[in-house]
Amino acid sequence: MYVDRIMSRDVLHVTEDMRVTQMATLMHDHHIRHLPVVRDGRLVGLVTSHDLERVAPSPVTTLSVGEANYLLGKLTAAKIMCTQVVSCAPDTLVEEAAHLLREKRIGCLPVIEKDGKLVGIVTHEDLLDFFLDITGCLMENTTRIAVHLPDAIGQLGRFLSAINEAGGYIATVVSPVHPDKTGLRIAVVRYRADNPRVLNQHLRDLGYELLTETLPTSVTGT
Repeated sequence: MYVDRIMSRDVLHVTEDMRVTQMATLMHDHHIRHLPVVRDGRLVGLVTSHDLERVAPSPVTTLSVGEANYLLGKLTAAKIMCTQVVSCAPDTLVEEAAHLLREKRIGCLPVIEKDGKLVGIVTHEDLLDFFLDITGCLMENTTRIAVHLPDAIGQLGRFLSAINEAGGYIATVVSPVHPDKTGLRIAVVRYRADNPRVLNQHLRDLGYELLTETLPTSVTGT
């Protein structure tokens, strides 16, 4: 999946002459931490909440409130913005965007076209929402199970077929290689079934050890 599927398209942005005090108000009112700076629709910089904190008066300053506000009122986005902005294209893979955020230790990725036009922004929150979606943890009436499988061709397919053949509908599958046990992988599956307790026991009878088992509320409450 590409970032253009998960990015925020209605991006709140500012121009280079925007005052620091105005940007602080925007961030506060809209509950955001990043403001792309644009010129003629093209990205030229980025102002973050950390930038605003950096230029804010120190608690031990000898300046009066009026003097501090006067000085802040003269600061603009152009004077405090980062101009070497890490960005990505709309067709960047979501996992590549996540890697960039992690590697560069940044909080967002402005999404720009080849001509530099700003078309969106991807934040940690967007990536977290994507993760929650692909793992299905917000899906209702699903059973979540996790098992160890041999890291070999056909093992995952056989396990999923066993669920299907027992009447389960596979909702989501995540199956990373086990980080600590060579030759094993973990399969985390969410499925729907009329009687998940019976289905899970069927898997145990086939020799699968369920590492975790989370039943739907409608089942656990009965």
